[in-house]
Amino acid sequence: MGAQVPRLDASFDAGLTLQRSLDHLARVQRDRGCWVGEVVWCTMLPSQYVIVAYLTRQPLDPARREKLLKYYRAWQLGDGGFGLHRESPGYVFVTALAYVALRLLGLGPDDEPTARARAWLRAHGGVKHVPSWGKLWLALLNLYGWEGVNPIPPEVWLLPAQAPVHPRRMYNHTRLIYLGLGYLYGRRFTGPLTPLIEDLRRELYDEPYGSIDFAAHRHDLAPTDVYVPPARVLHAAYDAAYAYEGRHSRWLRRRALDACFERILFELRSTRYACVSPVNGLLHVLAVWDRDPAHADFLPAWKGVDYWSWEDEEEGLRFNGAHSHTWDTAFTVQAIRAGPPAAAARLAAPLRRACRYLRDSQMREEIPDRERWFRDRRLGGWCFSDEHHQWPVSDCTAEAITAALAAAPHVPADERIPDRWLDEAAAFVLSRQNDDGGFGSYERNRGTLALEAVNPSEMFGNCMVELSYVECTASCVKGLARFRAAVPASPRRGALDRALQRGIRFLLDAQRPDGSWEGFWGINFTYAIMYAVEGLRAAGVPAGHPAIRRACDWLISKQRPDGGWGEHYTSCLKREYVEHERSQVIMTAWALMALLAAEDPRREAIERGVRLLAARQRDGGDFPKEGVGGVFFNTAMHHYCLYKDTFSAWALGRYERARQGTRSGVASR
Repeated sequence: MGAQVPRLDASFDAGLTLQRSLDHLARVQRDRGCWVGEVVWCTMLPSQYVIVAYLTRQPLDPARREKLLKYYRAWQLGDGGFGLHRESPGYVFVTALAYVALRLLGLGPDDEPTARARAWLRAHGGVKHVPSWGKLWLALLNLYGWEGVNPIPPEVWLLPAQAPVHPRRMYNHTRLIYLGLGYLYGRRFTGPLTPLIEDLRRELYDEPYGSIDFAAHRHDLAPTDVYVPPARVLHAAYDAAYAYEGRHSRWLRRRALDACFERILFELRSTRYACVSPVNGLLHVLAVWDRDPAHADFLPAWKGVDYWSWEDEEEGLRFNGAHSHTWDTAFTVQAIRAGPPAAAARLAAPLRRACRYLRDSQMREEIPDRERWFRDRRLGGWCFSDEHHQWPVSDCTAEAITAALAAAPHVPADERIPDRWLDEAAAFVLSRQNDDGGFGSYERNRGTLALEAVNPSEMFGNCMVELSYVECTASCVKGLARFRAAVPASPRRGALDRALQRGIRFLLDAQRPDGSWEGFWGINFTYAIMYAVEGLRAAGVPAGHPAIRRACDWLISKQRPDGGWGEHYTSCLKREYVEHERSQVIMTAWALMALLAAEDPRREAIERGVRLLAARQRDGGDFPKEGVGGVFFNTAMHHYCLYKDTFSAWALGRYERARQGTRSGVASR
């Protein structure tokens, strides 16, 4: 912190609160040196896992079945439905897949969980108007007519790469999900008609299955599930593709399917069978099974899905949409180093282990012939999870750079990440900067926002192309600024200077008139402000800059009477601030971090926030699990289980350092 920060004088022992928080973080460090908390989503992923196990005849042992059932019981809502996240109301899509999975796991139609779920589905119009992804998953099971599924023609992969609607222009998660969906749609993959499937047909529909005109329900959507209603242009495209399906060239279809399958195999093999996410991983398992149940890649692909599993006594077995090894580790290292030097010195051993993890998990090999597979640079990056994943990300890499530099004073010189590899990491981050000066996540932007007009997902928003994100940009600006200061001899100095100026300009331009920034990966304005202020300050923007002062004024205006901050997840849906009914530990920590980084002089407001954190701290030094804090694609809320502990420790450390009047050494080596 700079010398202008006023001395803060708490009447309670903030240092002890910090010490207990850091001790808790030290206890939960993994043996390998990383920190990782569960990234909680919903029952969609285990449902798809159970469905794929059934379709590919992979037995689930009784113990695994019971653990999965335990998870469903823990997540079923009081009204019988299943939501898109922990605080969500019921969704037809999620409930339909959960109902099918429960039956495939051995529950009868009149068992309590299934009976309640079926009653909920009927009360909400049944499954004939399930969103498109639900229609397709049911069609795979022989529970929905393919004629009722809007087309996903695999031939789009044969378009010239320069075509504005070529899949390569899509956001990578969307691109790879639709790669699998397109292959399975083109094949009209359909499971066998077993007695259980016949029973499910009777249970899911209120009329004989054979009499249902599925084609008439192609465009029907459950109101509970729709976030982005399909545009007219998308309906027109669907109708044109539907007409094409009636007379498509068999030769061209075979060629397209072969092209898709080749890309599916590349995605499986190049990610050690984890894939970018379990969603596309499970679809790719089905594609390999369809091609040949004895295919050499089938069992590795099936077993690879287990990379995404998470298990505990409380809720049983489930699958996460992401793991957060590098992300959580980078933040925890910075949280430890944020406090007074003596606090970090106590945790020198955990910092050393964390540095070893970061050194070993960096991407050290490039993808051969990567342009052919529409992959951007991999060399030098870090993944959101660990090196097994093989899909590095801009902000994860930038935060890893910052963490490696922060830990360096506590790590022997021969165990630090060498300058050469930090330079490769900086080059990776630079490769993700977009033309507008902002930074994407997995890739640079490849398509225009016009593609959002043909968003076919219905349940999710802003999922068609890579954007420039406030949070990613701020992390990248911070990481590049730290690297520039620590490695002044880098041959990339000129590129760094230019990238930082463009990144700063993007952040300043993205600020709303009221002083806030809108987030994309967290909830929402509080989250984005913390990142933006951190990034701007790290890049040398003075605390007195009008943008930073406006941000602080906005935060102070949102402080609740108890001293905390709380933002509700619906702010992501409405894209305007929605206050939570109760202060939240995570948002309070984010707000405090921004105010302290900005050297805000309103010490009373800061102390009230710190007091709330201290009051919420539990006996073990951790903090209670409260509302969701993360999000992707506007509607899919995640709970990042370590955020409550890491960011609280970070805010407390920054507070205690400011109170003692010591300077931060985050970039020192």
